[in-house]
Amino acid sequence: MHNSSDQQWPRYIDNNLTNNHSQEQAQDLFTEKEGQLFAGTHILLDCWNASHLNNISHIENTLRKAVEVSGATLLHIHLHHFTPNGGVSGVAVLAESHISIHTWPERNFAALDIFMCGETQPEKAIAVFEEAFKTREITLTKHLRGIVAAPDDESTQ
Repeated sequence: MHNSSDQQWPRYIDNNLTNNHSQEQAQDLFTEKEGQLFAGTHILLDCWNASHLNNISHIENTLRKAVEVSGATLLHIHLHHFTPNGGVSGVAVLAESHISIHTWPERNFAALDIFMCGETQPEKAIAVFEEAFKTREITLTKHLRGIVAAPDDESTQ
């Protein structure tokens, strides 16, 4: 069943993928590191005793720097500033995926989600957030997404 409200949503069609005239194959952004082939690295950061969490321009500049040091490609940043406590939620949309942030200034806490594929180095963003938010209390979780197999395992390819 087709919902009429679906018509309101913007649609994006990548003509490079649907154009029958193009014989080029789409670029595979799966990554080979540490003897594994996978879609990308997903890092979750919990930053405690953090500061500058209600400063939306500081957060935007920090996201831009994190993207740059990671070697990613920024497509768009969208941030929302909440009132009355000044928390910020937002996302940096990347060609290689995203970085999202949610802050609770009243608790001096920020939650960040860094997911990148391709030849990026998302781990480099951690130091950027540590410095920008003046925190040394970070809980980090790292997960490799979409693990296919060891690169030399021909049976799964």
